[in-house]
Amino acid sequence: MTAVRSAPGKLFVAGEYAVLEPGSPAVLAAVDREITVGATSADDDLVIDSDIADQSLRLSRQDNGFPANTGMPHVVSAVETVGELLAEYGRSLPGVKLSIHSGLHHAGVKIGLGSSGAVTVATIDALLAFCGMSLTTEDRFRLALLASVRLDARTSGGDLAASTWGGWMVYQAPDRTAVADLSRRKGVRAALEAPWPGFAVRRLPAPRGLAVEVGWTGNPASTSDRVGSGSVQDWRGSQAYREFVRRSGACVDALVDALEADDDRMVLKEIRRARRLLATVDDQGALGIFTDELTAMCDAAEAVGGAAKPSGAGGGDCGIALLEPDQGVLDRVRARWLAAGVVPLPIKLYEPERTHAGDR
Repeated sequence: MTAVRSAPGKLFVAGEYAVLEPGSPAVLAAVDREITVGATSADDDLVIDSDIADQSLRLSRQDNGFPANTGMPHVVSAVETVGELLAEYGRSLPGVKLSIHSGLHHAGVKIGLGSSGAVTVATIDALLAFCGMSLTTEDRFRLALLASVRLDARTSGGDLAASTWGGWMVYQAPDRTAVADLSRRKGVRAALEAPWPGFAVRRLPAPRGLAVEVGWTGNPASTSDRVGSGSVQDWRGSQAYREFVRRSGACVDALVDALEADDDRMVLKEIRRARRLLATVDDQGALGIFTDELTAMCDAAEAVGGAAKPSGAGGGDCGIALLEPDQGVLDRVRARWLAAGVVPLPIKLYEPERTHAGDR
């Protein structure tokens, strides 16, 4: 049998960087582009075929797991985490081939829509289905976060939440170091069942009277590299950062209220406020969040009464704009983006009213 599962990419609407702190909120939205993973039986322990890799990987399980530095670390970590959970139930992961197709890349280049998170979620979902194991939505998210923090405990998990639940949401991260330690000490199953202080996720309505546009700078940026950089780490230890987290939380809370009240004017106001918060700390700490392209993208949206900001850690990748759904307005913004080197992407946001691809 083949089990096929897909997971959408994401956009950060507000709350970047602050969401790294346990309990600090961010608003995210899933997009209509996905990563799809198919799992089927294989003679080898693990075979990975991906349309973004140069070659097929054939990996043998060693005493301490699969080899490191395979070029597909998030996939391998997801496989190992599912394998450990199965072992705790007295089962073993059979030889499996994973076939991966990405809609979150352009000509093999990631465009900043959370491809690492989406491939982790899709891999876990496909493996669970392949092995005939059913978990709740929250437990599937928890399993994905456990797989991710093995690679980098700094990840917020927001991308995983968007890929798991879909739609618009407000998300608060748990203490990922504590979660990883719990998994090491007591096992994956115990970590799934234990309380995760700080963690919360809640669905939000999408804005009904605004168009959402996505602009790509053409320059990929690594979130983990940016979050782990010396300048960001120095900033996170400062009083200015603590004040930023407080102000970001207030902005996200107000944005959540505006979305739930269907108040488009206030939604735009809070997106502009989120942009200013990021710009202020970028100037203070020379963090490199805003590139010339991202600044031009935001300015073009605000020039027509809209709002825009980088989506995620910045330094490249893409940005999100909310605009009046008037074709003339959209055409003017897209033309200014193209003139500034920003590529308008045909990406839509969606609510998760879909079913999994069928097993066959």
